[in-house]
Amino acid sequence: MKIETQRLILRKFEEKDAERMFLLDSNPEVMKYIGVPVLTDPAESLKIIRMIQKQYEENGTGRLAVIEKETGLLIGWSGLKLLTEEINGYKNVLDLGYRYLPESWGKGYALEAAKASLELGFHQMKAEVIYAHAHSENQGSNHILKKLGFEKTGEFTEPDGICNWYELTHEKYLQ
Repeated sequence: MKIETQRLILRKFEEKDAERMFLLDSNPEVMKYIGVPVLTDPAESLKIIRMIQKQYEENGTGRLAVIEKETGLLIGWSGLKLLTEEINGYKNVLDLGYRYLPESWGKGYALEAAKASLELGFHQMKAEVIYAHAHSENQGSNHILKKLGFEKTGEFTEPDGICNWYELTHEKYLQ
């Protein structure tokens, strides 16, 4: 699977992405609202990539590596994954997520890649609803989700604070 947008390529993760993935997951700014500690061992990034590759096989979907066309570098990830563990009372639903290196923030990449992921979810995967969640203090993520048309439908508590729960129906997406 490969999705191209004007400035980005979204593709399945490969083991060669481990070094750039470690840059992402070891950055305290990136991980601030994620609720898990920053990585300290580059080998952990390879384990995460293998876990995502397993999700592709088992669930037919998973987060995708986001490559900036201009540089050819992995700048983050985006995409849909099947929630196989319950979050906020939901399970076996599609969840939109994304994470980017700080030097990519503010350039519209998250919005561009998320739109491509929603196209995939609603048109090719025939989803009726796509969900997302973001830490209540993560203004950037909450802003992007609202800009995409997601509606906040609830909140839930995580160990690191309150998360906002969002949903976007296919019908609303088409408007």
